[in-house]
Amino acid sequence: MGKIRIVFASDWASIRKFAPVMEEDPGEVYGNLRKKLADADLKIVNLEVPLCDGSTPIVKSGPALWGKPESVSSLLAVPFDVAVCANNHTFDCALPGYAATRKLLLANRITPVGAGDDIAEARKPFVFEKAGVRLALFPLSEGEDMMGAGPGKPGVRPWEVEELAKEIRERRREFDVILVSAHCGLEYQPYPSFYVWEAFKVLAEAGADVIIGHHPHVPQGMTKFGKCSAFFSLGNFVFDQKEFFHRKHGFFLVMEAGKEGILSCEKVPYSIGKRSLSLLEGKEKEEFDFLFEKLSRPLGEKESALEAWHAVLAFNGVEGYKDELRRILAKYETDPAGAAAMQRNRLSCIQHNTQWMDGLTRIANGTINEAPEEYLAMVREYMTRKVNPEDE
Repeated sequence: MGKIRIVFASDWASIRKFAPVMEEDPGEVYGNLRKKLADADLKIVNLEVPLCDGSTPIVKSGPALWGKPESVSSLLAVPFDVAVCANNHTFDCALPGYAATRKLLLANRITPVGAGDDIAEARKPFVFEKAGVRLALFPLSEGEDMMGAGPGKPGVRPWEVEELAKEIRERRREFDVILVSAHCGLEYQPYPSFYVWEAFKVLAEAGADVIIGHHPHVPQGMTKFGKCSAFFSLGNFVFDQKEFFHRKHGFFLVMEAGKEGILSCEKVPYSIGKRSLSLLEGKEKEEFDFLFEKLSRPLGEKESALEAWHAVLAFNGVEGYKDELRRILAKYETDPAGAAAMQRNRLSCIQHNTQWMDGLTRIANGTINEAPEEYLAMVREYMTRKVNPEDE
């Protein structure tokens, strides 16, 4: 009976402190993870930046990011086979940046998936077959900053959960394994937005075997919807973010699959250091496993998953909404285009729209501060715990 081994790693970006490290030694950033990453038949990574000359950056709600084309050598140091492009930075340098990235990846035998010149191309899954095992990867992403593809419009596969669920149901018999990559959710929070929990349930019930979330830039928990394992956020991978402890940790998945579907799924946690990643071992791994169990606890039931989301809203509170309005209004004075992009994103992007609509509703009905203390304490930790400055 044939088996295949699959690795899935989250947000990879050849920017900030990791860019010069990659120039010196393309493989150094992976530290002692490199052998475990390479030991697979199929290696998938979420490519969080275009690899281009950076000549066509767009105006957006957050920073426009890009990495040098030469940093593709770091992807090849593993080597990764598939680059998920369904995320909110793929089109940071508009269509020319994406086109250059796609050409570069294909020239280096890395398959881009989840974006395209139109919606039909963006929807195409990645199909892989080995040892008699047939696998499909379906990526999708929130169309943040108007990056969702459409008829005749380039972009990423947008947040069309029902459309993807229909496609999975229709094609379930073609594949032994169906993976879903979902770039979604509110950043930096320990618990997923409730719409993400609901969406993952829909995709699981449609027939997905494993659903893999990324974008929050911190580890979140997981749950099982029937036989489907749903991981809400793997956290950062090769992505440099400063100060906060949980933004310096993540995990990748190692899955074994056969004709029967997923046979095993192992999470491999690591820390993100100054120049490289490092496997968590001993006490550090025990602490991560304890944290992961705690993060996962409320996600098994709809009611507790909703309460965990309410804790995220409660931490933000009335002052959080006022502060964000002040930031947007202040930005209008110095950068009207940037301010408009920020405000537009709060209206059009589901992660921000749901935070605002759900939060405003709870402010209006007087329940904004109501949340279980256990969940609220976890949100406080994620939003305030910092690393030792010497480790930066």
